[in-house]
Amino acid sequence: MFGSSKSNREGQLVVDALIGNQVVIRGDVEFSGGLYVEGRIHGKVIAAEGASGATLTVAEHGVIEGEIRAQVVVISGRLDGDVHATEKVELTPSARVNGNVHYQVVEMNAGAQLNGRLIHASAPMAALPAPEGEEANGGKGDTAARRKLAEAMA
Repeated sequence: MFGSSKSNREGQLVVDALIGNQVVIRGDVEFSGGLYVEGRIHGKVIAAEGASGATLTVAEHGVIEGEIRAQVVVISGRLDGDVHATEKVELTPSARVNGNVHYQVVEMNAGAQLNGRLIHASAPMAALPAPEGEEANGGKGDTAARRKLAEAMA
């Protein structure tokens, strides 16, 4: 299970890194492969540039307070921030999301709670609000990152 970053065609969860339920991380996290979060992360969780098959799973008691960017995102716990998934977002019955969900494919199970908007990848980038923190810079945030996201979602 650990150390395997190969795609799993049997539908089993592939985990390369585990954030245990007693772990609290303050700061941004960059990952590739499979990241399974049972603890708390106060910061952005972003798949490494060029990482294929990056899957973020937030367990039922896991909490992320920050933005998420990955190919596949599965949420069973709590997220306070936006989700940007280039492939798929899955919200399980215990998911609690306070933020917008940017998706290519979304699967939302009965019982999942979303306080935000569902935004399909085909939505024009200009119509989307600036990411958190860019308003303070007069909208002069990381435009290169926005361009890369737009290209990835095209």
